[in-house]
Amino acid sequence: MHLIMSKSKNPTSTCLLIIITIWISLVNESQCCDQIKNKRALFVFGDSLFDAGNNNYFNTALRANYFPYGQTFFNYPTGRFSNGRLIPDFVAEYAKLPLIPPYLHPGYVDYTSGVNFASSGAGVLIETHQQYALSLKIQVDYFKNVSKLLRQKLGDEEAISLLSRAVYLFNVGVNDYMSLFDSNSTTFQSFTTKKYVGMVIGNLSSVIEEIYEIGGRKFGFQTVRPIACVPNSRVIAEEKYNKSCLDQGTPFVLLHNIQLSKLLKKLNTQLKGFKYSLNDYYTFLQQRINHPSKYGFKEGMVGCCGSGPYQGVFNCGGKRGKEYFLCGNVSDHVFFDSSHSTERVYQQFIEQTWSKKPTPNGSYNLQELFKWN
Repeated sequence: MHLIMSKSKNPTSTCLLIIITIWISLVNESQCCDQIKNKRALFVFGDSLFDAGNNNYFNTALRANYFPYGQTFFNYPTGRFSNGRLIPDFVAEYAKLPLIPPYLHPGYVDYTSGVNFASSGAGVLIETHQQYALSLKIQVDYFKNVSKLLRQKLGDEEAISLLSRAVYLFNVGVNDYMSLFDSNSTTFQSFTTKKYVGMVIGNLSSVIEEIYEIGGRKFGFQTVRPIACVPNSRVIAEEKYNKSCLDQGTPFVLLHNIQLSKLLKKLNTQLKGFKYSLNDYYTFLQQRINHPSKYGFKEGMVGCCGSGPYQGVFNCGGKRGKEYFLCGNVSDHVFFDSSHSTERVYQQFIEQTWSKKPTPNGSYNLQELFKWN
């Protein structure tokens, strides 16, 4: 009875309390909506140069979830094929985003900052390492799932807005070309260089357009890296062709990079609102392979970790044999293992390309991509 009488004596105070509560709720909701409206996301697609650990979560031999991978920055193996961070990690840092986690990481459901779909060994073509990796097609299927979840969480309007502001970062293609030389498959051996590259680029174009239809507008690409004289390729060249470098792969890579540039220019004119960044990773890495000391390295063609000649046998960490070599100073090396670069290389690449001058062919830098609404 006393409580009822107290409330009835102060109706003004009760109403004021209700009004304040509603106001705080509306302010919080408004701030939340504003945060979503201004938020940028990063969605990552590709192969082992970008894989943040997806391969940890399915049965494959292509994993980096053991020492000494990750030793420099994380102090534990994350599944990244390097001693530390990868290019997407530095992109996220520069864009003031958190580290973008792998899609298959158990329990991860907040996709408003993006997610990483990349899978070590993946190619543009479904046939490329299909028993070991998540192909680009599978990665896009995962992205479709994420886009649906974002619509359910944010509503159609906010989800579409977030997807259009997001940056879609790609590195893929090298495994499609390496698989012609590092496996016994004869599926595409009869194809000419032009026909095979055309097939890869055609499939990549379909993927870009598919993401565009879902809502993607801003795409970041880098050219396929050189494959001829990386440590693993040197071992293959000596064993199979009695050569010092795998020069047979170079025409495929060079033509791919030319056709990729042409494709992006074409899509830029055909798709409304389409924007892209294309950075020359091929030349960047080739310079450090050929002239390591010019860029602060001591060794450009021998891995820091691995077995066999040039540490070119994929055995860093001893998973394919008990004995392996690990260098004393990883910062001296361009390559950490048989085919993947050190964190220092990736950091230099982003430092060089993040805010570079735009090119006349319509390519923006990554910093500009993140700023565009």
